[in-house]
Amino acid sequence: MSAAKVIEVAKKYADSKYKEGTNNDTIFGKKFGLNHQPWCAMFVYEVAVEAGEGGKLEKTAACQELEAWAKRNDLIVPVSTVQAGDILLFDFYHSGVSEHTGYALGYNKNTHLIDTVEGNTAADNAGAQANGDGVYYKHRAVSTVRYVVRPKWSTK
Repeated sequence: MSAAKVIEVAKKYADSKYKEGTNNDTIFGKKFGLNHQPWCAMFVYEVAVEAGEGGKLEKTAACQELEAWAKRNDLIVPVSTVQAGDILLFDFYHSGVSEHTGYALGYNKNTHLIDTVEGNTAADNAGAQANGDGVYYKHRAVSTVRYVVRPKWSTK
């Protein structure tokens, strides 16, 4: 298993156009044991579990806890080194708090944006980016990224 497997699983949900049910009802919340809650961090965790890499992440439903865990484990890397399989923590409002998370697909040199796959976001930029309705591919400005987390994914 590897970062590539994690991305393959995450993309499966975006490609299938996965959407939540009423009141944040999701398969991710059900698997996690905390349904009907904001679920971006649960998406990140459950994708890793499905890819066979769950032991590489702390089980948390909170972006701030994911951030604290990454800092404790020295997993924060410069945004300029972002690569596929990294976990992004977003601060859309520049409040100094991680508000949302998702997986990086890589930096797009043509658009100067980071391509991502994220759960619990909106399909377009008009909706709630940190609490939307599904799993979508996104193109994020570097300025929205608070931290880049590089888990120690398996190399096989």
